[in-house]
Amino acid sequence: MEYRNAICYSGYREGQNPREGIYPSYNQVKEDLLILSQNWSALRLYDCSTHARLVLDVIKNEGLDFKVMLGADVGAEMNNPDCPWGAQFSEETLAANQEANKQEIERLIDLANAYPETVGYVSVGNEASVEWTDHLISVEKLVEHVKRVKSAISQPVTFCENYVPWTYKLDDLVEALDFISLHTYPVWEYKTIDDALEYTKQNYFAVADRYPGKPVIITEAGWATASNGRGIDEWNASEELQAAYYEQLLNWTREEKILTFVFEAFDEPWKGDSHPQEPEKHWGLFKVDRTPKLVMQELFD
Repeated sequence: MEYRNAICYSGYREGQNPREGIYPSYNQVKEDLLILSQNWSALRLYDCSTHARLVLDVIKNEGLDFKVMLGADVGAEMNNPDCPWGAQFSEETLAANQEANKQEIERLIDLANAYPETVGYVSVGNEASVEWTDHLISVEKLVEHVKRVKSAISQPVTFCENYVPWTYKLDDLVEALDFISLHTYPVWEYKTIDDALEYTKQNYFAVADRYPGKPVIITEAGWATASNGRGIDEWNASEELQAAYYEQLLNWTREEKILTFVFEAFDEPWKGDSHPQEPEKHWGLFKVDRTPKLVMQELFD
Protein backbone atom coordinates (compact mmCIF):
# COMPACT_ATOMS: atom_id res chain seq x y z
CA MET A 1 0.00 0.00 0.00
CA GLU A 2 1.36 3.43 -0.95
CA TYR A 3 2.46 5.39 2.12
CA ARG A 4 0.73 8.74 2.62
CA ASN A 5 -0.02 11.03 5.53
CA ALA A 6 -3.50 9.75 6.37
CA ILE A 7 -6.24 10.78 8.77
CA CYS A 8 -9.81 9.82 9.69
CA TYR A 9 -12.30 12.56 8.92
CA SER A 10 -15.85 13.28 10.07
CA GLY A 11 -16.93 16.89 9.70
CA TYR A 12 -19.75 17.12 12.25
CA ARG A 13 -19.73 20.34 14.27
CA GLU A 14 -21.74 21.62 17.24
CA GLY A 15 -25.42 20.85 16.67
CA GLN A 16 -24.75 18.48 13.76
CA ASN A 17 -25.38 14.75 14.00
CA PRO A 18 -25.42 12.02 11.33
CA ARG A 19 -28.00 10.01 13.30
CA GLU A 20 -30.37 12.97 13.00
CA GLY A 21 -29.46 13.72 9.38
CA ILE A 22 -27.92 17.11 10.25
CA TYR A 23 -24.84 17.38 8.03
CA PRO A 24 -22.09 19.96 7.51
CA SER A 25 -22.50 22.34 4.58
CA TYR A 26 -20.37 22.33 1.44
CA ASN A 27 -18.45 25.37 2.66
CA GLN A 28 -17.82 23.82 6.08
CA VAL A 29 -16.43 20.67 4.48
CA LYS A 30 -14.34 22.83 2.15
CA GLU A 31 -12.93 24.73 5.15
CA ASP A 32 -12.02 21.42 6.81
CA LEU A 33 -10.37 19.94 3.75
CA LEU A 34 -8.34 23.08 3.07
CA ILE A 35 -6.98 22.75 6.61
CA LEU A 36 -6.24 19.04 6.23
CA SER A 37 -4.72 19.40 2.76
CA GLN A 38 -1.80 21.26 4.34
CA ASN A 39 -0.53 18.04 5.98
CA TRP A 40 -2.49 15.00 4.77
CA SER A 41 -3.23 13.41 1.41
CA ALA A 42 -5.42 10.45 2.42
CA LEU A 43 -8.76 10.56 4.24
CA ARG A 44 -10.89 7.84 5.76
CA LEU A 45 -14.68 8.27 5.61
CA TYR A 46 -17.09 6.09 7.55
CA ASP A 47 -20.27 5.95 5.50
CA CYS A 48 -21.87 6.69 2.14
CA SER A 49 -24.19 9.42 3.39
CA THR A 50 -24.73 13.02 2.31
CA HIS A 51 -21.54 13.86 4.20
CA ALA A 52 -19.44 11.45 2.16
CA ARG A 53 -20.80 12.72 -1.13
CA LEU A 54 -20.10 16.31 -0.05
CA VAL A 55 -16.50 15.40 0.78
CA LEU A 56 -16.03 13.74 -2.60
CA ASP A 57 -17.62 16.72 -4.37
CA VAL A 58 -15.38 19.21 -2.56
CA ILE A 59 -12.24 17.22 -3.41
CA LYS A 60 -13.25 17.05 -7.07
CA ASN A 61 -14.56 20.60 -7.45
CA GLU A 62 -11.70 22.29 -5.57
CA GLY A 63 -8.97 20.18 -7.18
CA LEU A 64 -7.65 18.83 -3.88
CA ASP A 65 -5.10 16.01 -3.75
CA PHE A 66 -6.72 13.38 -1.52
CA LYS A 67 -7.15 9.65 -1.84
CA VAL A 68 -10.22 8.53 0.08
CA MET A 69 -10.94 5.29 1.88
CA LEU A 70 -14.71 5.14 1.56
CA GLY A 71 -16.56 3.08 4.17
CA ALA A 72 -19.95 1.46 4.57
CA ASP A 73 -21.91 2.16 7.77
CA VAL A 74 -23.51 -1.20 8.54
CA GLY A 75 -26.03 -2.04 11.26
CA ALA A 76 -26.49 -5.13 13.42
CA GLU A 77 -27.65 -8.29 11.67
CA MET A 78 -27.29 -10.38 14.84
CA ASN A 79 -27.90 -9.89 18.55
CA ASN A 80 -24.78 -9.62 20.68
CA PRO A 81 -25.14 -10.46 24.39
CA ASP A 82 -21.48 -9.55 24.90
CA CYS A 83 -21.99 -5.87 24.07
CA PRO A 84 -21.63 -3.96 27.38
CA TRP A 85 -24.13 -1.24 26.43
CA GLY A 86 -26.77 -3.55 24.97
CA ALA A 87 -27.26 -5.07 21.53
CA GLN A 88 -30.51 -7.02 21.71
CA PHE A 89 -32.87 -6.31 18.80
CA SER A 90 -36.22 -7.56 17.54
CA GLU A 91 -36.34 -9.82 14.50
CA GLU A 92 -38.02 -6.96 12.64
CA THR A 93 -35.14 -4.60 13.42
CA LEU A 94 -32.52 -7.13 12.35
CA ALA A 95 -34.38 -7.77 9.09
CA ALA A 96 -34.61 -4.01 8.46
CA ASN A 97 -30.89 -3.66 9.16
CA GLN A 98 -30.09 -6.40 6.65
CA GLU A 99 -31.99 -4.54 3.96
CA ALA A 100 -30.41 -1.20 4.95
CA ASN A 101 -26.96 -2.79 4.81
CA LYS A 102 -27.59 -4.04 1.28
CA GLN A 103 -28.58 -0.51 0.26
CA GLU A 104 -25.48 0.97 1.93
CA ILE A 105 -23.27 -1.50 0.08
CA GLU A 106 -24.89 -0.45 -3.20
CA ARG A 107 -24.24 3.21 -2.33
CA LEU A 108 -20.62 2.29 -1.64
CA ILE A 109 -20.38 0.76 -5.10
CA ASP A 110 -22.10 3.73 -6.74
CA LEU A 111 -19.83 6.33 -5.10
CA ALA A 112 -16.66 4.34 -5.78
CA ASN A 113 -17.60 4.18 -9.45
CA ALA A 114 -18.75 7.82 -9.59
CA TYR A 115 -15.46 9.16 -8.14
CA PRO A 116 -12.81 6.73 -9.44
CA GLU A 117 -10.02 9.32 -9.29
CA THR A 118 -10.66 10.13 -5.63
CA VAL A 119 -11.83 6.89 -4.01
CA GLY A 120 -8.65 4.86 -3.74
CA TYR A 121 -9.93 2.02 -1.56
CA VAL A 122 -13.17 0.96 0.12
CA SER A 123 -14.17 -0.77 3.36
CA VAL A 124 -17.29 -2.93 3.73
CA GLY A 125 -17.75 -2.06 7.39
CA ASN A 126 -16.28 -0.92 10.69
CA GLU A 127 -15.90 -2.89 13.92
CA ALA A 128 -18.75 -5.26 13.07
CA SER A 129 -17.13 -8.49 14.26
CA VAL A 130 -15.37 -7.60 17.53
CA GLU A 131 -16.81 -9.14 20.70
CA TRP A 132 -18.18 -5.91 22.16
CA THR A 133 -19.78 -4.44 19.01
CA ASP A 134 -23.40 -3.27 18.94
CA HIS A 135 -23.60 -3.90 15.17
CA LEU A 136 -22.55 -7.52 14.88
CA ILE A 137 -22.47 -9.17 11.46
CA SER A 138 -21.46 -12.75 10.73
CA VAL A 139 -18.19 -13.46 8.97
CA GLU A 140 -20.15 -15.20 6.22
CA LYS A 141 -22.21 -12.08 5.56
CA LEU A 142 -19.12 -9.88 5.53
CA VAL A 143 -17.58 -12.17 2.93
CA GLU A 144 -20.78 -11.80 0.87
CA HIS A 145 -20.50 -8.02 1.05
CA VAL A 146 -16.84 -8.14 -0.01
CA LYS A 147 -17.58 -10.37 -2.98
CA ARG A 148 -20.48 -8.15 -4.07
CA VAL A 149 -18.31 -5.02 -3.93
CA LYS A 150 -15.32 -6.62 -5.63
CA SER A 151 -17.53 -7.75 -8.49
CA ALA A 152 -18.64 -4.17 -9.16
CA ILE A 153 -15.67 -1.84 -8.61
CA SER A 154 -11.98 -1.67 -9.51
CA GLN A 155 -10.60 -0.33 -6.20
CA PRO A 156 -9.09 -2.65 -3.56
CA VAL A 157 -11.49 -3.76 -0.81
CA THR A 158 -10.90 -4.10 2.94
CA PHE A 159 -12.75 -4.33 6.27
CA CYS A 160 -11.80 -2.15 9.26
CA GLU A 161 -11.66 -3.87 12.63
CA ASN A 162 -10.05 -3.93 16.07
CA TYR A 163 -6.85 -5.97 15.96
CA VAL A 164 -8.21 -8.85 18.09
CA PRO A 165 -10.72 -10.52 15.70
CA TRP A 166 -8.07 -10.70 12.98
CA THR A 167 -6.05 -13.03 15.22
CA TYR A 168 -8.61 -15.83 15.54
CA LYS A 169 -11.90 -15.53 13.63
CA LEU A 170 -11.55 -13.71 10.30
CA ASP A 171 -9.49 -16.13 8.19
CA ASP A 172 -12.29 -16.61 5.64
CA LEU A 173 -12.77 -12.86 5.36
CA VAL A 174 -9.03 -12.25 4.94
CA GLU A 175 -8.98 -14.64 2.01
CA ALA A 176 -11.59 -12.49 0.24
CA LEU A 177 -9.98 -9.12 1.03
CA ASP A 178 -7.30 -7.25 -0.89
CA PHE A 179 -5.73 -5.99 2.35
CA ILE A 180 -6.32 -5.95 6.12
CA SER A 181 -7.18 -2.82 8.13
CA LEU A 182 -6.75 -2.87 11.90
CA HIS A 183 -7.43 -0.55 14.83
CA THR A 184 -5.13 -0.16 17.81
CA TYR A 185 -5.87 1.96 20.89
CA PRO A 186 -3.46 1.46 23.80
CA VAL A 187 -5.22 4.12 25.87
CA TRP A 188 -8.54 2.21 25.72
CA GLU A 189 -6.68 -0.77 27.17
CA TYR A 190 -5.27 1.16 30.13
CA LYS A 191 -1.75 1.45 28.76
CA THR A 192 0.41 4.41 29.71
CA ILE A 193 2.33 6.50 27.21
CA ASP A 194 5.48 4.61 28.23
CA ASP A 195 3.97 1.32 27.00
CA ALA A 196 1.86 2.68 24.17
CA LEU A 197 4.02 2.34 21.08
CA GLU A 198 5.32 -1.10 22.01
CA TYR A 199 1.71 -2.22 22.55
CA THR A 200 0.72 -0.79 19.16
CA LYS A 201 3.56 -2.73 17.54
CA GLN A 202 2.43 -5.93 19.29
CA ASN A 203 -1.12 -5.39 18.01
CA TYR A 204 0.09 -4.79 14.47
CA PHE A 205 2.48 -7.74 14.25
CA ALA A 206 -0.03 -10.12 15.87
CA VAL A 207 -2.02 -9.61 12.67
CA ALA A 208 0.75 -9.06 10.11
CA ASP A 209 2.66 -12.16 11.19
CA ARG A 210 -0.50 -14.28 10.95
CA TYR A 211 -1.11 -13.25 7.33
CA PRO A 212 2.35 -12.76 5.78
CA GLY A 213 0.95 -12.75 2.25
CA LYS A 214 -1.59 -9.98 2.84
CA PRO A 215 -0.85 -6.22 3.19
CA VAL A 216 -1.79 -4.85 6.63
CA ILE A 217 -2.46 -1.18 7.36
CA ILE A 218 -3.71 0.76 10.40
CA THR A 219 -7.02 2.54 9.93
CA GLU A 220 -7.41 3.89 13.47
CA ALA A 221 -4.83 4.82 16.08
CA GLY A 222 -4.94 7.82 18.39
CA TRP A 223 -5.13 9.21 21.91
CA ALA A 224 -8.00 10.99 23.64
CA THR A 225 -7.42 14.45 25.10
CA ALA A 226 -10.16 14.35 27.75
CA SER A 227 -12.10 11.73 29.70
CA ASN A 228 -14.74 11.54 32.41
CA GLY A 229 -13.28 8.21 33.50
CA ARG A 230 -15.46 6.04 31.27
CA GLY A 231 -13.07 3.48 29.83
CA ILE A 232 -10.08 5.83 30.09
CA ASP A 233 -8.68 7.19 33.36
CA GLU A 234 -8.93 10.96 33.52
CA TRP A 235 -5.17 11.34 34.17
CA ASN A 236 -4.41 9.27 31.05
CA ALA A 237 -6.12 11.63 28.58
CA SER A 238 -4.55 14.97 27.69
CA GLU A 239 -3.20 17.03 24.82
CA GLU A 240 0.34 16.35 26.01
CA LEU A 241 -0.16 12.58 25.89
CA GLN A 242 -1.85 12.81 22.50
CA ALA A 243 1.11 14.75 21.12
CA ALA A 244 3.60 12.25 22.53
CA TYR A 245 1.78 9.21 21.10
CA TYR A 246 1.27 10.90 17.72
CA GLU A 247 5.00 11.60 17.41
CA GLN A 248 5.94 8.04 18.39
CA LEU A 249 3.35 6.50 16.08
CA LEU A 250 4.34 8.56 13.04
CA ASN A 251 8.06 8.05 13.56
CA TRP A 252 7.55 4.27 13.54
CA THR A 253 4.97 4.01 10.74
CA ARG A 254 6.88 6.38 8.48
CA GLU A 255 10.08 4.42 8.96
CA GLU A 256 8.28 1.13 8.25
CA LYS A 257 6.11 2.66 5.48
CA ILE A 258 2.90 1.42 7.14
CA LEU A 259 -0.11 3.37 5.84
CA THR A 260 -1.76 4.68 9.03
CA PHE A 261 -4.97 6.68 9.32
CA VAL A 262 -4.66 8.69 12.53
CA PHE A 263 -7.86 8.99 14.55
CA GLU A 264 -8.99 11.68 14.07
CA ALA A 265 -9.09 15.13 12.46
CA PHE A 266 -11.64 17.07 14.55
CA ASP A 267 -13.44 16.56 17.86
CA GLU A 268 -17.01 15.27 17.44
CA PRO A 269 -19.38 16.54 20.16
CA TRP A 270 -22.32 14.42 18.93
CA LYS A 271 -20.63 11.19 20.01
CA GLY A 272 -21.12 9.28 23.24
CA ASP A 273 -23.33 10.40 26.12
CA SER A 274 -24.16 13.94 27.21
CA HIS A 275 -21.20 14.37 29.60
CA PRO A 276 -18.90 17.06 28.14
CA GLN A 277 -15.77 15.04 29.03
CA GLU A 278 -17.06 11.81 27.47
CA PRO A 279 -13.90 10.47 25.78
CA GLU A 280 -15.63 9.63 22.47
CA LYS A 281 -15.92 13.38 21.89
CA HIS A 282 -12.22 14.19 22.30
CA TRP A 283 -9.99 12.38 19.78
CA GLY A 284 -9.45 15.22 17.33
CA LEU A 285 -6.08 16.73 16.51
CA PHE A 286 -8.17 19.89 16.23
CA LYS A 287 -10.93 21.13 18.51
CA VAL A 288 -14.48 21.34 17.24
CA ASP A 289 -13.94 25.06 16.48
CA ARG A 290 -11.07 23.96 14.16
CA THR A 291 -8.30 25.43 16.29
CA PRO A 292 -5.27 23.13 16.62
CA LYS A 293 -4.58 21.17 19.77
CA LEU A 294 -1.05 20.98 21.15
CA VAL A 295 -0.09 18.20 18.72
CA MET A 296 -0.77 20.46 15.71
CA GLN A 297 0.25 23.88 17.03
CA GLU A 298 3.70 23.82 15.49
CA LEU A 299 2.35 22.93 12.02
CA PHE A 300 -0.73 25.17 12.26
CA ASP A 301 0.33 28.39 13.90
